[in-house]
Amino acid sequence: MPELSVVVPAFRERENIPALLQALEQALGGLDWETIIVVDDAYDGSEVLVRERAQQDRRVRCLHRIGRRGLASACIEGMLASSAPYVVVIDADLQHDERLVPQLLAAARHAQADIAVASRYMAGGSTGELAPGRVRLSRLAIALSTTLCKGLTDPMSGFFLVHRTFLDRVVRNLYGRGFKILLDLIAAARGEIRVVELPYRMRSRAYGESKLSARVVAEFFMLLLYHLTGRLLPARFFLFAAVGVTGVGVHLCVLWPVFAMSQNFLLSQGIATWAAMTSNFFLNNVFTYGDQRLRGRAMWRGLLTFYAACGVGALINLAIAEWLFLKALPYWVAGLGGAVIAALWNFFMTASFTWGGSTAAKR
Repeated sequence: MPELSVVVPAFRERENIPALLQALEQALGGLDWETIIVVDDAYDGSEVLVRERAQQDRRVRCLHRIGRRGLASACIEGMLASSAPYVVVIDADLQHDERLVPQLLAAARHAQADIAVASRYMAGGSTGELAPGRVRLSRLAIALSTTLCKGLTDPMSGFFLVHRTFLDRVVRNLYGRGFKILLDLIAAARGEIRVVELPYRMRSRAYGESKLSARVVAEFFMLLLYHLTGRLLPARFFLFAAVGVTGVGVHLCVLWPVFAMSQNFLLSQGIATWAAMTSNFFLNNVFTYGDQRLRGRAMWRGLLTFYAACGVGALINLAIAEWLFLKALPYWVAGLGGAVIAALWNFFMTASFTWGGSTAAKR
């Protein structure tokens, strides 16, 4: 069994993988190590390249994922595929300095730390040539993350080492989605964690492109909410609820012009409801269930089951709200209660019947 596993999440990083493997071989001389490259299917031949290298070097392993994507989940699957007592997570884009890995290992051993973090923001560290806008966004995310972890200079780092026993202790409490797996690990520990940091200078990307997107930003806020609410609700519910709020806006935007033209409220309300449900389905398919996105015929079947589940949810909303109102609760409390119960119904039903099984509701 190797002492150290290097987990590398890779999506559209084919050009960088050979150079990274060579750099790791040079940097980790004298250590008993392996690397697990987790390839999210991008039809670029990355998995073929890694398997060819693995046939020549038994320290290289390929974990090929089909039908699901995401940096955090890739890291978790890679770490769980390892039996080594220490696991390092490093990006495939060559922006992290692999020469720091032995120092992270030594620091974790010396301090008996659960996690050793490579930091860009402590003395001696640097963001390199990262665009100023990206640096400001990163610092803002760090400021927001202090609600979950204090005293850490770079909780947004994607370059860190984790001890096996710590991972086994917190893995079932992880949000497990998005791009900020380090923050997720620290938040899941709820303060019961020992962390050390070492500075490093971030390099520039030579090939490929950044994965930053609106979905990544949304996932970050959902991660914060998931842990701040004590993990009482499934992680995906917060994105599902946020999409539902946009549906209210779509409903009103459609209701007004249709009613102005037809002067028929029931017809206008029906069209607006249909438009809101359709919008919610496609937004959820991209954001909430982006890693299980429905395509082709499956998407249209999913849309029909979404209509059915949300249609029943609308009836539940009316029934609950009416019952609460008859119990002498204020109208706005009754309306809110009906909406919350309907939202939970819609989430769990669509998680089970639209996006494929009960596992979707747990993440």
